[in-house]
Amino acid sequence: MQCSIRDSCQLALGLTLLPHFSAHPLSSFLSLLAVPAFTFYCVPSVDTSFMYMIAGLCMLKLYQTRHPDINASAYSAYASFAVVICLAVLGVVFGKNGMWFWVIFSMIHVLASLALSTQIYYMGRFKIDGPDSDLGIFRRAAMVLYTDCIQQCSRPMYMDRMVLLIVGNLVNWSFAIFGLVYRPRDFASYILGIFICNLLLYLAFYIIMKLRSSEKLLPIPLFCIVATAVVWAAALYFFFQTLSSWEETPAESREKNRPCILLGFFDDHDVWHFLSAAALFFSFLVLLTLDDDLDTVRRDKIPVF
Repeated sequence: MQCSIRDSCQLALGLTLLPHFSAHPLSSFLSLLAVPAFTFYCVPSVDTSFMYMIAGLCMLKLYQTRHPDINASAYSAYASFAVVICLAVLGVVFGKNGMWFWVIFSMIHVLASLALSTQIYYMGRFKIDGPDSDLGIFRRAAMVLYTDCIQQCSRPMYMDRMVLLIVGNLVNWSFAIFGLVYRPRDFASYILGIFICNLLLYLAFYIIMKLRSSEKLLPIPLFCIVATAVVWAAALYFFFQTLSSWEETPAESREKNRPCILLGFFDDHDVWHFLSAAALFFSFLVLLTLDDDLDTVRRDKIPVF
């Protein structure tokens, strides 16, 4: 990210958060998303992988705002995206009839949710240090499980954070149970739903913790949040108007087509693209302006959550 001379001086004086006054990776992926979206009717669901990465980068952008020292490296972040994309491909191939795949995927999903919750609750400082022997490591792990999980759940040190993380885990476990029971045919959209819900949960967690820390939402980010919610609601309305299906034959898919609703040329799916582009624009503005109230606050005075 680029910053001005003023921002560099603020950093040297220990002022404000690290200045990320641009969204080059996010905007780059949004531009690249236009290419697979253009070829959607020839190669369906190619653009979904870019949507995974945009949602993941948005979560990383939020996390690195308060944790610049423990943020994931670019190599590990993009390697994680590659693993998710591989799982999505395996899900499309084996997810329709393979119960074994859903069991393995649900276990990975639940364990990943618990690991990320631990990372967020302890602010990246959770470690299991023990002797070199395997038994010593297991003994230390059991002790940590008792002191930090069983006792902490009954008397949590960070009550707000614990409640919000419990809600997030319940949502993710509900996704895992839903996948095991119903085994949705469109696995790529199922994964995308998980990413979007987790992004919304983390954004809600961030805003709630920000307000609980006596910080303010300035008019511009507040307007962007409201505009994002309104435009996304309108966009999703048109998105769920089923006009075609890549799982059916071309003749069967054409039977779902409807007359154009905008200027006699654009149908519901085109309107979805227009509105979702505007919604993504406002979403990025939310990420860029959310902490504008901390522009002149020293970093050692800013709460970490």
